[in-house]
Amino acid sequence: MVANGPIPDARNAATRAKAEAAEFRYKYGYDMPCDVLAKRMANLSQIYTQRAYMRPLGVILTFVSVDEELGPSIYKSDPAGYYVGYKATATGPKQQEITTNLENYFKKKETSYLEEDSWEKVVEFAIAHLIDSLGTEFTKKDLEVGIALKDIFFVLNSEQIEERLVAIAEQD
Repeated sequence: MVANGPIPDARNAATRAKAEAAEFRYKYGYDMPCDVLAKRMANLSQIYTQRAYMRPLGVILTFVSVDEELGPSIYKSDPAGYYVGYKATATGPKQQEITTNLENYFKKKETSYLEEDSWEKVVEFAIAHLIDSLGTEFTKKDLEVGIALKDIFFVLNSEQIEERLVAIAEQD
């Protein structure tokens, strides 16, 4: 899960998401699917909008998983209680430009980029689209990259990010 917004709200949402996932696992004996967790967190966020004495959490949650039934999944929920699944998405200052750029790419392409290539190529694709959409160059200190594979989640260190940036520069 990635939370974009004020740090206290993000911590609250992360703690609640962990609690919801743990309760689901205790009740049903298996891990909570990503889409179910996104829906539950969206429903909880929506409740905050119904009461005048409750301040809604100003945080956008992005859930990423590799599910046995659904395969790779990305879901995003907002403070109003809306959640939706994506093939690729962005959150932040220029989210509309980046999301439009990604939508145009996936409309042109018949098969998913993720099905064909290694995670290295997917990371390069994402960074290249960020560079194109934002019109800026990145250094290894500007980026944080997390990789979700079937049985593992890991975060790239600065040397691995530098390797991906060099590979992108060599493509041009």
